[in-house]
Amino acid sequence: MKYGVLVFICFAVTLLSCRNDDDGGPEAIPPSLLSEVAPEDDEKIREFLNTHFYNYEDFDTPPEGFDYKIVIDTIAGDNADKRPMMEDAKAFTVNVSSSHFGLEANEVDIPHTYYYIEVMEGGGGSPTYADSTLVKYQGSGLNGTLFDENQGFSWQELPGFYRGYANGISQMKAGTSEQVVDNPDGTYQILDRGMAIIIMPSGLAAFNSSVGSLGTYAPVLFNVELGLFVENTDSDNDGVPSIQEDVNGNGYLLDDNTDADDEPFNAPPRPNYRDVDDDGDGVSTRNEITDDAGNIIFPYPDADGDGVPDYLDPDN
Repeated sequence: MKYGVLVFICFAVTLLSCRNDDDGGPEAIPPSLLSEVAPEDDEKIREFLNTHFYNYEDFDTPPEGFDYKIVIDTIAGDNADKRPMMEDAKAFTVNVSSSHFGLEANEVDIPHTYYYIEVMEGGGGSPTYADSTLVKYQGSGLNGTLFDENQGFSWQELPGFYRGYANGISQMKAGTSEQVVDNPDGTYQILDRGMAIIIMPSGLAAFNSSVGSLGTYAPVLFNVELGLFVENTDSDNDGVPSIQEDVNGNGYLLDDNTDADDEPFNAPPRPNYRDVDDDGDGVSTRNEITDDAGNIIFPYPDADGDGVPDYLDPDN
């Protein structure tokens, strides 16, 4: 995903004004507050959902030769009687903190709402926000400006992308491997794939980082096809599924980094889901949770009984 810059490398982005201060230098403008931008974004999104529709009739009764592409248009003129997207949208709330963007505002758990529209239900199960997924997608602004697109299925590990995107995909149902069909041109289809529209505020996307020509603080929209997913994805192959590496349980994996204080200050951070030695004690996580035969021990061992499993406790 070309747009999908990992959140933890978007830290400390600051806009500079053209106005000079008393010393003749540029005056830094602090980033906007999550608590101020979130309701503004929600108002824009709700207005969009109430004034636009997607081609639901084509999906309800597919015409001959239908390409199963999601098309969004304005409710006006010949389309004045169309059903607004708001009637199909489900709202979900996610808490976001300023630290997730490396900001110094000290805002904690600011609610943000994203909207999910199921266009076509998949035939399989649902991934979590921590899983690896096989997807096609198209990302745009509410004004229709396209900023990214992947026309063929590709694998994505959801924790590395926009939080609203990952959470939205976790609402979807994927297809099944039994319904994968090879095409004569070497491509393939997943006949029972899921399809959805996910609309999110900037606080669940790039916030004060720029999204192409959309600029900063931009609500964004994704049309997504979910083909398959890896259940209980283990991104670092340490024996602990990535979803279980969300130690603080806030639905955000990038702030779970048990040995952050011991990592080199000039190296990219390694959150637990990407770290083979979560507590930095020199013994790999896998070794601390397996028996002599290499089998995973569950519940995970806690030698000193302090409630912290050994693989997260450098004292053991």
